Amino acid sequence: MTVTYLDARTVVDLRAAEQAVADLLLALGQDVDSEHLLETPARVARSFAELLTPSTFNPTTFPNDQGYDELVVARDIPFHSLCEHHLLPFRGIAHVGYLPGARILGLSKLARVVELFSRRLQVQERLTQQVADWLEQHLEPKGVGVVLEAEHLCMSLRGVRSTGSLTVTSSLTGIVREDPRTRTEFLALTRPWRQG
Repeated sequence: MTVTYLDARTVVDLRAAEQAVADLLLALGQDVDSEHLLETPARVARSFAELLTPSTFNPTTFPNDQGYDELVVARDIPFHSLCEHHLLPFRGIAHVGYLPGARILGLSKLARVVELFSRRLQVQERLTQQVADWLEQHLEPKGVGVVLEAEHLCMSLRGVRSTGSLTVTSSLTGIVREDPRTRTEFLALTRPWRQG
């Protein structure tokens, strides 16, 4: 069985994934015939397929009839993804904003865009840039700001074992990047928890 995800060119072959998980468990010295592990390869294959499959959505936009010319920011959007280097999760929150041009985006779509790009093997830097690029391409806004904060289990559970540390990445475009006042306003709106 295969599951199509993200686009028609990319599919998850569940049978091959299940066999690969069984082979990995064997290579790690585990007894795949144990009653406790019998269904594990299938469960892991389905789990990865789910983690790598974003929900489809239509990017609903509306005319900016009122000429709204201030920042639109959705803050604290939860997300999770899989580190492409270790296949371990990283999770955190995204702050996504834009300065409207001729069109505005349905607010829930800001979270949908984050999910679209987080549901694949990722690195946080690329994920941040992809969200910003998507907004630039689909909205043609005057500027975009994206800040992601995440804890990476590949850093928390292994290697340096730095539990609780956050990685912060940003991508700013247009006026949000170039105008110091707008940049300051966007960054202030995305980190009020640090004040006081």
